Amino acid sequence: MLCCMAVIALSSTSPRNALEYVQVMESLGVVVRLMVPETEGGIPTDQLMHGVGGLLLPGGPDVEPSRYGAAPDPDAGLSLDPLLDELELRLLDYALERDMPVLAICRGMQLLNVAFGGQLIQDLPGHRAQKQDGRWVSQSHLIYLSPGSKAAPIIGSAGFFRVNSRHHQGLKEAQRAAGLMTTGYSVDDGLIEGLESPDHSWVIGVQCHPELQDEVPSSFANLFIGFQERAELFTSAAQTTV
Repeated sequence: MLCCMAVIALSSTSPRNALEYVQVMESLGVVVRLMVPETEGGIPTDQLMHGVGGLLLPGGPDVEPSRYGAAPDPDAGLSLDPLLDELELRLLDYALERDMPVLAICRGMQLLNVAFGGQLIQDLPGHRAQKQDGRWVSQSHLIYLSPGSKAAPIIGSAGFFRVNSRHHQGLKEAQRAAGLMTTGYSVDDGLIEGLESPDHSWVIGVQCHPELQDEVPSSFANLFIGFQERAELFTSAAQTTV
């Protein structure tokens, strides 16, 4: 069986912010189509996503609170990019309608929740990266991943894992969208660390940053491998039906 090279769409504020994700995916032989609002924001979605086999929503700025019906908290220290929100939400809508594989990381998982009708906690203590000796250092905490999740067999097991934490927004069960399933949570405070859509073949969100591979268990690299494989399958199926 011939394998179709995967092309994945990766949206971000800038090439610099996308660098780690691009490096991980390109190391797997994936073609990355990077999209930033300033250059791709005005291009029709079907044109942007033509030939794409998967959508990667990475970490980045905070989601605009108006997207989930809230007013900005002036004390939350929000960093917003409404044009990125607009771009990513239409890319995600396109992917979900076609049952395209989606990997959503940190902000990406939060945006996934908002797209399904959920909300966010605008500021959280103890999860943000800290600046030490001129560099940003991730927090670390223990999470539990459910054995019933799609992510668990991809990673290789369910159970407890120590992962990095670089966010100041997030969600608990009260904020979770009804159409999404919680697959992981932080042991210390119950923050949701994993979301999946039971109505789609491969829509997986994680709150940690698996692209920073020295800060998470080595098995978390399998998320990118699994995403690559699903993108190849999607591409192959799309070519067969043309």
